[in-house]
Amino acid sequence: MGTQKPRILPWLRLQLDLGRLEGVAWLDESRTRFRIPWKHGLRQDAQQEDFGIFQAWAEASGAYTPGKDRPDLPTWKRNFRSALNRKEVLRLAEDRSKDPHDPHKVYEFVNSGAGDFPELDTSPDTNSRCSPSDTQEEILEELLSDMALAPFPDGGPSSLPMVPEETPPFLLSPSVDIPAPCPNLQPPENPLRRLLVPEEEWEFEVTAFYRGRQVFQQTALCPGGLRLVASDADQTLPGQPIILPDPGVSLTDRGVMGYVRRVLSCLGGGLALWRAGQRLCARRLGHCHTYWALGEELLPDSGHGPSGEVPKDEEGDVFDLKPFVAELIAFIEGSGHSPRYTLWFCVGEPWPQDQPWIKKLVMVKVVPTCLRALLDMARSGGASSLETTVDLHISNSYPLSLTSDQYKAYLQDLVEDMDF
Repeated sequence: MGTQKPRILPWLRLQLDLGRLEGVAWLDESRTRFRIPWKHGLRQDAQQEDFGIFQAWAEASGAYTPGKDRPDLPTWKRNFRSALNRKEVLRLAEDRSKDPHDPHKVYEFVNSGAGDFPELDTSPDTNSRCSPSDTQEEILEELLSDMALAPFPDGGPSSLPMVPEETPPFLLSPSVDIPAPCPNLQPPENPLRRLLVPEEEWEFEVTAFYRGRQVFQQTALCPGGLRLVASDADQTLPGQPIILPDPGVSLTDRGVMGYVRRVLSCLGGGLALWRAGQRLCARRLGHCHTYWALGEELLPDSGHGPSGEVPKDEEGDVFDLKPFVAELIAFIEGSGHSPRYTLWFCVGEPWPQDQPWIKKLVMVKVVPTCLRALLDMARSGGASSLETTVDLHISNSYPLSLTSDQYKAYLQDLVEDMDF
């Protein structure tokens, strides 16, 4: 008979009362607010004690056996967060996880009499492995904005375990849990962070199809976004103009040629696509109704209808980096499907729901090449079994070599620091 897994709230209360774990402490005499250290594993001042609560829960829940299992800080941290988030009597009161000197989170019991929470802890704790939905949902809790830490009551209750204000500087690598001295208190720059910098250029591969035939493909850096236009469009508007070719160059059917030209003539100022932080936005500047979907790179998602219609003269979100990165992490862990990143646009006609997409006059595919590179890197080692160093090329001028552990750790860090 195996040892029964403890419930997290009684277990956590015991740890808070004992005060033996670094940084884990009650914040008031009524024992309703408490703090948990929440330091990134990539910070150069990280040391093993900073993650003691996550490892302790991993051991108590049976997810980790020292000397037998390989240490996995991101999974420990996510499982702990997932277990807390499933408790309705708890709420995240303050998020100071980005504090450069004392990163932590403050939780609070929201029910009166929460100190008797063994009776309130009725929801079952899951096994050590998160479900796909947990992996994607719980990891995104790190996206909350910074909040100011509420001060201790005057003088502070003497019975509460105190947390040192400073910790010795150590380095904890993503894959090795042996600390080594390091004088720098600033976390290292995440090489994937450029994906979130609005000022950076994204490279797009644009492919156009007339009646199912590929007639155009161009890859371009677009600092201010791009605009799909006809040859006679206004070139002074913002965005890199991507000129769709005249159908007479590639089509022989005069009837189809005429209809395609009519669609192109109604593009007006064009179909604009640009970055806004972690999002991609689209807007149509002409009369052509345009429908979009997030589909596979080889085929649009024509069987389930469009994701939406591109609004006219106002921006509409068509892609969000947040779920993409979360799904990519789940994919690497073997608990999720391959994330989608390819945008398909059906221009001038309803979305191809009742007929093959190759029957539509103008279909345009847009691929952000950096997202393709991120997914290719995950796939190169079988996603969940990456073991070797893989070269990542976010663009032609940005080669990067990472081990699988480094790659996963940087993705985790990317999601945690994502700024809305």
